[in-house]
Amino acid sequence: MIRSERIRDILTEAFSPSALEVIDDSHKHAGHAGARPEGETHYTIKITSSEFKGQSRVTTQRSILAALKPEFETGLHALSIKANS
Repeated sequence: MIRSERIRDILTEAFSPSALEVIDDSHKHAGHAGARPEGETHYTIKITSSEFKGQSRVTTQRSILAALKPEFETGLHALSIKANS
């Protein structure tokens, strides 16, 4: 399974989003720190979930990062998060 599918599965399980987009931006970072020739290192996440209602932006981002910890431990280098409730 490719990383974007794993990210989608993890976030769907954790937050039951009403909208979720996982975008691989790795090609934009070729040659930068953390980039790998095979890609799958830099992503943008656009997620809408009622789970985030009443949470600060920092709390929401921390919960997303915590859910994706296994991905960071296996090569995910950077994540841009756009989250809404």
